[in-house]
Amino acid sequence: MTQSQATRVTFTKNFGFRKELNKRVDAYFKTENIATRDNPAMYIKTLMIFGWVISAWTFTLFGPPQMWIKAIGCVFLGFGIAAIGFSVGHDANHGGYSSKKWVNNVLGLTYDVIGVSSYLWRYRHNFLHHTFTNILGHDVEIHGDGLVRMTPYMEHKWYHSFQHIFILFIYTVIPIYWSIADIHTMVFKRKYHSHAIPTPKPLDMIILFGGKLIWLALFLAIPIAIGYTPIQTILGFLITYMTYGVLICLVFMLAHVLETAEFIQPNSEPEQIDDEWAIFQIRTTVDFAPKNHFLNWYLGGLNYQVVHHLFPHICHIHYPKIAPILAELCEEFGVKYNVYPTLTEALTSNFRWLKRMGTELNQKYPDVALAEK
Repeated sequence: MTQSQATRVTFTKNFGFRKELNKRVDAYFKTENIATRDNPAMYIKTLMIFGWVISAWTFTLFGPPQMWIKAIGCVFLGFGIAAIGFSVGHDANHGGYSSKKWVNNVLGLTYDVIGVSSYLWRYRHNFLHHTFTNILGHDVEIHGDGLVRMTPYMEHKWYHSFQHIFILFIYTVIPIYWSIADIHTMVFKRKYHSHAIPTPKPLDMIILFGGKLIWLALFLAIPIAIGYTPIQTILGFLITYMTYGVLICLVFMLAHVLETAEFIQPNSEPEQIDDEWAIFQIRTTVDFAPKNHFLNWYLGGLNYQVVHHLFPHICHIHYPKIAPILAELCEEFGVKYNVYPTLTEALTSNFRWLKRMGTELNQKYPDVALAEK
């Protein structure tokens, strides 16, 4: 089954919003005489992040022998791995790093090295999540395998009442779960919901298993080979990847699972959304902390998630300049552009929404739950 055959949701309206937005953004790049990709600032940032990860890995393995120092090194390594995911691998797998396909392909493999299949991620994230954002049954990333209830259209289970309490623990194990699920999905399951995964080529399978072997070698085999005990190695691995897991999961949640983000469910057959796709993206996505310079750098522009969803093929270093253009057009079209001014406000909204989704009321009356927003 091809991607087009699997697509069962259509967007029925065209207000000209996306056309005008593209026109204004194109004019910005032309006026400023800058490229949308292949930017020196991104090259420098990539070298800084790679240097960070390599240094943290080397320091943790070969630095001072005190275990508490090594534990801190693992935390810093986890932050660095998350930075690869936020910035380098994310842009590359979207085709937003370089205009050269081979550059994007090579840097996209950083996902495989840190434990996530770049092949599956491009289908699950680029296609399903970016096309059907927050639509249950299509956007795999809000399904949570039923363990976490993010949308009022998901069936309520008794344990969802406690999800705002145990959610941080879930985040810590997600990267390890993904790494195992990648193999099961690629080899056996071969689909996400009703969407069949495009048949992988032999090279894709080699990259899948080769990436897993390199990942395990870097974080388990090499430490044991140079003298660390299996228990020490596993503890270091867990500290690193639990840190990484909390960071990447929180950032996703702060973009789509908040009180101001909408969860829209088609109610017709064939399934249709009564809106323009670009406006639908703005309704289901949220920006946060746009004036926080550290987060703008560290999160790879993912705090400008609305901009990213509309321009995934543009390098994230340009998002702060595109956001005002988007905001101006939203005002002209009467479209609400949701932005949380600070990280704290976004975190608070996310936990409030998760707690709210833990109540059975929202399961019985989803339309009321959305209207209350």
